Amino acid sequence: MAAAWALLAVMLLAVQAASAAPVMAPAFLWAPKNYGFSSDGAKEVVHYQTISPKSLAKSVLQEGGWSSLVCSTEDAHKDVDVAIVFLGSKLQSSDISKDKQADPALADTLKLSFTSSEFSMAFPYVATTDDEKLENSFLSGFSENCNSGFEGKHITYTDTCAVSGEDLKKHHSMDSISDLVMARMGNNPSGQTDVIVFCSGGFEDLDQSEGELLSELVAMLKKSGAKYTILYASQPSGESPSNVPLGRFLAEKTNTTKPGLGKCEGECLVKSTLLEGTFVGIVLLIILISGLMCMMGIDTPSRFEAPQES
Repeated sequence: MAAAWALLAVMLLAVQAASAAPVMAPAFLWAPKNYGFSSDGAKEVVHYQTISPKSLAKSVLQEGGWSSLVCSTEDAHKDVDVAIVFLGSKLQSSDISKDKQADPALADTLKLSFTSSEFSMAFPYVATTDDEKLENSFLSGFSENCNSGFEGKHITYTDTCAVSGEDLKKHHSMDSISDLVMARMGNNPSGQTDVIVFCSGGFEDLDQSEGELLSELVAMLKKSGAKYTILYASQPSGESPSNVPLGRFLAEKTNTTKPGLGKCEGECLVKSTLLEGTFVGIVLLIILISGLMCMMGIDTPSRFEAPQES
């Protein structure tokens, strides 16, 4: 009996270990104009698969058209002046579908940018961990997936980014970024796009929420007249919430999702099969234990009386 209860405890621990997953955070990629990123007019496209930050970087390069922005190609993308990588630290996947937002400015800016842009993509489930900073994961992903080499000399960072290296240029205020954008406008003979990475908090000496900073950045880019594209991603910490509300929310709000993108495949299929098998195993184990306990509770006599002769 003790062995059966020990086996049940081991199974429950296995279920907890299987269900422990990295924190899920959303990512959004958009550009006010297509700029040739997609020939079929990708607008409000949603990828429901669970992906890693490096897989996100690969999708941004291949499907988002950023390979011509950050990779060392001879045919540089002359239609984009600046590409922004905005890395937050608060937003989780389940937060998008909530009525009451902790940072309303962030939610409003993301929703408005996603729905009003000619080119927009969403990745609701990016599995993030605290093992590696998001900016380093993106840089590794870009470097691994740029077939012609990774062009890093045109990438600048805010002073909160945890990156190191020689000749790194870091921005300490929004004015510095505005000056860079204005300097590139009409004075970029090489056609190379500047990539600016905003890390958590934006700037060290700044008391603004992520939403206020992102909204100010978008307003500055629109006012400058620059051709831009923005990738927003988040690396929150804490328990991973349920993924169901966000999937339902995006399915209801998005009418132009491409066929096949909402299917459960790959890692999603493996996880669902594993959980289904685990739950079935637990039910069968409980039935087995209950049956053994019932059999052990049956009292039968150790000897029987001899039948009386009539």
